[in-house]
Amino acid sequence: MTPAISQLKKQKIEFSIHEYEHDRDCSNFGEEAAQKLNFDPAGVFKTLLVSDDKQFFVAIVPVTGTLNLKRAAAALKVKKLRMADAKEAERLTGYLIGGISPIGQKKSLVTCIDQSAQAFEKIYVSGGQRGLDIGLAPRDLGLACRNANFADIGERK
Repeated sequence: MTPAISQLKKQKIEFSIHEYEHDRDCSNFGEEAAQKLNFDPAGVFKTLLVSDDKQFFVAIVPVTGTLNLKRAAAALKVKKLRMADAKEAERLTGYLIGGISPIGQKKSLVTCIDQSAQAFEKIYVSGGQRGLDIGLAPRDLGLACRNANFADIGERK
């Protein structure tokens, strides 16, 4: 059981668990999850950490796109953002890259979810380790992430 699953159970949030065999040679974790679990990739979301050099934030966007740093900065009400490096992300979340869940992180960070998530009944995010995804309603993800806000922060590929 991961911290993400523990937190969802504690909050009594309905979710599903989806496991798959992670390929060690694969570095595109979200797309691998979508493919191996046979999910619509637009409904599978990746967890990214960003910083304005004063504080860190979580940005959640579809694996089919990228994060638009300017729109994310506006949504988070900061001047400018940069991507956090891998060591920072792992230290702050307590998870390894490729298995960073937006839920149950070591430190509770302000979170923004791409508004495209709201078009789905259920979306999928990392469950806290490589090869493990959690499915839940976007609204419930927002609650699990300490009332995250939704904004147009994603960039379609």
